[in-house]
Amino acid sequence: MRRFVTGETVVRRDVYRSGRVWSEQALRVLADTGDALVTACAPGAEARWPALYAKARDHGDRSVRTEAFDALATGRWELAAAVWQETDLLLVKPPAAWFSINAFFVPHSGGGRRLRNWYVNFEHPTRRTEAGFDTFELAVDLVVTPDLTHWEWKDEDEYAHVRRLGIVSDAEHQAVDDARAQVTAMLADRSGAFAHAERWAAWTWQPAWPTPRLPRPTAATGRGASEGE
Repeated sequence: MRRFVTGETVVRRDVYRSGRVWSEQALRVLADTGDALVTACAPGAEARWPALYAKARDHGDRSVRTEAFDALATGRWELAAAVWQETDLLLVKPPAAWFSINAFFVPHSGGGRRLRNWYVNFEHPTRRTEAGFDTFELAVDLVVTPDLTHWEWKDEDEYAHVRRLGIVSDAEHQAVDDARAQVTAMLADRSGAFAHAERWAAWTWQPAWPTPRLPRPTAATGRGASEGE
């Protein structure tokens, strides 16, 4: 599979084991190397999310997120058009890792943007497609302070729920456990994806860049579609 060109729009898809797409997000490529695919977006970037997940976000109701996971387990969900809101996102995805490193930037009181926090998503390794890459988020996350000195686990309750539902298999659970240890070691040593944290913390989205947009809805949003590998 070819490497992506800096400035190109790619689509990150979360694809469940059934082959159905759980979410899609349009991103702009910053770098594509053997170490990582680095992408970004800003408010207004197009996405498609599960309708129940979008409802939970709009209303701030976490119980609806639980309903979304229940729908995922039964294979019955619909995607809703959405846009990225509030933050500039920088996403570093090492190809074989069971995680991605995300950085969220918000307006600075003195003008410009500042790094609010790092955020580690635990998810499947990258599967390249012609349009971008596929993965699948596994519910549990790690929130890290901008200076990398403190971190805390997030959504452990949801992770336990998806484990009970069978959404995360025993093999995936073991991979997540291994990835947790890998990430916390990288934080302690400032190694791996965090070796360049200072440089990425100074990154800014350029207002002149076009807003990342999704292509037309793909067949994979329907039941039983392939992952597009």
